[in-house]
Amino acid sequence: MDMSRTGDVWWKNAVIYCLDVETFQDSDGDGIGDFNGLTQRIDHLAGLGVTCIWLMPFYPSPNQDDGYDIVDYYGVDPRLGTLGDLAVFVRTARDRGIRVIADLVVNHSSDRHPWFLSAAADRNSPYRDWYVWRDEIPEGGPEDLVFPDAETSNWEWHEETKQYFLHRFYRHQPDLNIGNPAVREEICKIVGFWLQLGLSGFRVDAVPYLLETHGVDLDTHDWLRDLRSFTMRRCGDALLMGEVNLPYQEVRRFYGDEGGGELNMCLDFNMNQALALALVREDAGALVHCLRAMPALHADDGWAHFARNHDEWSLDKLTEAERQQVFKAFGPKEDMQLFGRGLRRRIPTMLKGDQDHIRLVYSLIFALPGAPVLFYGEEIGMAENLDIPGRMSVRSPMQWSDEPNGGFSSAPPEMLSRPVVTGGKWGAKVLNAAAQEHEPDSMLNWTERLIRRRRETPEIAFGEWSFIPFPDAAIFALRYDWGGRTVLVLHNLGKRACRSECRPDGAEAWASLTNIFGQGGFDLAADGSLRIELPARGVLWLRVRPR
Repeated sequence: MDMSRTGDVWWKNAVIYCLDVETFQDSDGDGIGDFNGLTQRIDHLAGLGVTCIWLMPFYPSPNQDDGYDIVDYYGVDPRLGTLGDLAVFVRTARDRGIRVIADLVVNHSSDRHPWFLSAAADRNSPYRDWYVWRDEIPEGGPEDLVFPDAETSNWEWHEETKQYFLHRFYRHQPDLNIGNPAVREEICKIVGFWLQLGLSGFRVDAVPYLLETHGVDLDTHDWLRDLRSFTMRRCGDALLMGEVNLPYQEVRRFYGDEGGGELNMCLDFNMNQALALALVREDAGALVHCLRAMPALHADDGWAHFARNHDEWSLDKLTEAERQQVFKAFGPKEDMQLFGRGLRRRIPTMLKGDQDHIRLVYSLIFALPGAPVLFYGEEIGMAENLDIPGRMSVRSPMQWSDEPNGGFSSAPPEMLSRPVVTGGKWGAKVLNAAAQEHEPDSMLNWTERLIRRRRETPEIAFGEWSFIPFPDAAIFALRYDWGGRTVLVLHNLGKRACRSECRPDGAEAWASLTNIFGQGGFDLAADGSLRIELPARGVLWLRVRPR
């Protein structure tokens, strides 16, 4: 691919930053983050090098599920500001070279949405078929519970109209009926509305559940292709990034089995769980196995890699023995775990504050074939707050300074939408963005350098990857070739320094190697033999200069 064409598929080389407006910056002292506050902090993200902001739900909501229970798909929650405030933010972000995408949550609505209120009031309502109703719980229907701590069934009896309605998530979030053409048309209107206001795409929530129609005669993948076509007609370079936590071959279907045409990108839950196992074992085997299983994609499509997201660190793809191994290392206490399948901690606390180990994780994420995704606060090494229940533990307010409430809000602490992290090691008095700006080797400045190097290394986004065959199991080494350019990315997962040697294919034609990121020793012999020395948890990115 010609360098000039990379902007046509910008998502492949993007650096995506996920944030919750409610917990990022409060501008008016009511204890709740808002769009005005986010706009005031845009230069923090621009300076970091972020190229795409992913907004968690900001729509009007009863807020029973942190905004994922929506009552109006065309508005902004009044607590967070107005449509005008959002428009100013999008315009300001664009001025800084940052695109904005948002969560598209159309698997379900809130049970307080006017559509459901009408549907639940009368079986003859025009909105009745906008949801999934059954006289009896159907055999062979969904049985897996997304929230087993709160729900015992995916079907809820509705006494007034004497039928069950489907909810794959909480009972207050009834599933929309994608089999209804009117619902599909409405989803297109929602997409078109936000694209018209300046968004550059969407992270599509819970895609597999969205497409499960339970007996409705509809090819759901045809519909997903129609949605992609509609989106591209409205905005030719818009992104549809899917949340698809399934085995690789099933994920592949959501890109479109025949030459793409559905989602542009999917969050890579398989790689995320392999990362957990590789870190615990100090062995690259899990990552190597995962990469070998990763299906090929259409040239315009890509993967999105993350260390932590806004939910629990789900380990559902691991065996029970593997999961217990990760629990023992990263979350041995019961209150650190969730649903028996995941962790509700952030990376720094799981790795006991070991800076080399923490930085190894993020270098790995940025070196995998795909685009990296950061969750807010990761750039400064924020911790979780286990006093916040459930998945919300990782969604505490951003720590900006050593001021009260970490500079997030001037409101009294009891008025905050969520409590800040406290304590002598992880609290904002010690750990905050303002202090790290003045520390050359802080996590913030290191992350800025990492982002810059990643953006300057499009080989990772667009090139062909292959393994570099070092014999040491602790070394995870990838090679990227693109347009006559070659980059090597090396990581030592072990807690001991290592030396190793191999002979990469075609290395006899390499003239020299240049260190572009990280630390370590390397020597390239005339016959193409490559010798490396990596410190414990060391990372080393090298660019090849051909003869």
